[in-house]
Amino acid sequence: MLRQTALRSFTAANRAGLPALSALGRGVSTWANVPQGPPDPILGVTEAYKADQDPRKINLGVGAYRDDAGKPYVLTSVRKAEEALLGKQLDKEYLGITGLPSFTSAAAALAYGGENALLKDQRIAVTQSISGTGALRIGGAFLGRFYETGAKRIYLPTPSWGNHTPIFRDSGLEVAQYRYFDKNTNGLDLSGMLEDIKAMPRNSIVLLHACAHNPTGVDPTKAQWDQISQAIKERDHFVFFDMAYQGFASGDPTRDAYALRSFVEQGHRIMLAQSFAKNMGMYGERIGAFSILAESKEERQRVESQLKIIIRPMYSNPPLNGARIVSEVLNNNALRQEWLGEVKTMADRIITMRTKLYDHLVDDFGSKHSWNHIKDQIGMFCFTGLKPDQVEALKRDHHVYLTKDGRISIAGVSSHNVKYLAQAIHEVTKQ
Repeated sequence: MLRQTALRSFTAANRAGLPALSALGRGVSTWANVPQGPPDPILGVTEAYKADQDPRKINLGVGAYRDDAGKPYVLTSVRKAEEALLGKQLDKEYLGITGLPSFTSAAAALAYGGENALLKDQRIAVTQSISGTGALRIGGAFLGRFYETGAKRIYLPTPSWGNHTPIFRDSGLEVAQYRYFDKNTNGLDLSGMLEDIKAMPRNSIVLLHACAHNPTGVDPTKAQWDQISQAIKERDHFVFFDMAYQGFASGDPTRDAYALRSFVEQGHRIMLAQSFAKNMGMYGERIGAFSILAESKEERQRVESQLKIIIRPMYSNPPLNGARIVSEVLNNNALRQEWLGEVKTMADRIITMRTKLYDHLVDDFGSKHSWNHIKDQIGMFCFTGLKPDQVEALKRDHHVYLTKDGRISIAGVSSHNVKYLAQAIHEVTKQ
């Protein structure tokens, strides 16, 4: 019967001019049981936007900075670093498994503070990674292999970046959640967060967004961070910081590193994922870093040896170009100062767009809803509070594209479209 079915398929394929199965006896494709996966929710927004021919269309789904003309922005400091590197006529040899030392040391200093005693005592194990995603994956694999003081379960905020769950599940960790976003206030559910942290089994792994929480844009205040730190310390939890937006949130890398540095000072056990995609515009260069605090230099050496063992079969060694560029910017004082100015310019433009969107909604269109959260939230993303049907109406009637959960990328808002966006939001929310 199978052979007859296969023969019919072979004959039909021949008549249709299609390639036949190479092994007629098998009867079915090797991949016949592979299911169709769901489309990526972010890429789907961009695809729909590109297909729209209306000149008023706005894409608020993309998580990349745009200038006020809506164009991709390459930092001047990065261009100058590239020119300097080109003039040096450097080779293209492989990096070591843990990356470019001048980059990893500069990345650690940027995160933890250049005067941090842990750096001087050589107690921070750090490796270059394939941007922030790769740093998270390395950390997940390390936890899955070596974390033995608690369950191999990581707690994520609700909601969190969509890629966190598959990264950690694919690393062999169980994924759970804690309360974070309050839908009633479009702000932080601090009481729920603290309650959940205290209810977790001792020595649990807790992931925290260091700044510019993705996707909500809701960050704890310094006082709230101190409360969160205390709750975590009481339960002896392990902390995994994801810091994808240092400097890009407030315009000040030191301010944006407050949570990380204060947790370090208070003696927490910590690992960190860093990305230079947003704060240096290095999206396609895929440049990041992963680090772990160790108790001693000797322990750091052992940790680094295992990081190499994890990375070697994963991607062998990291890419060279992005690491050289970031190293050049961070280690050249003139370029570093120029970069700090550009980071502030990007952050300030986003903050200005938040204010303008709020002002248009309230002052120009007289919206009766509370939109304070647009200004209170921080970073590239804003959780608007828009419902799925309102999101659909924005797309259908106003050619405004965003994710179904109501998250918008403020980087997609400009002085040219902010009033139109405010009017569109008012139209779909006024009833």
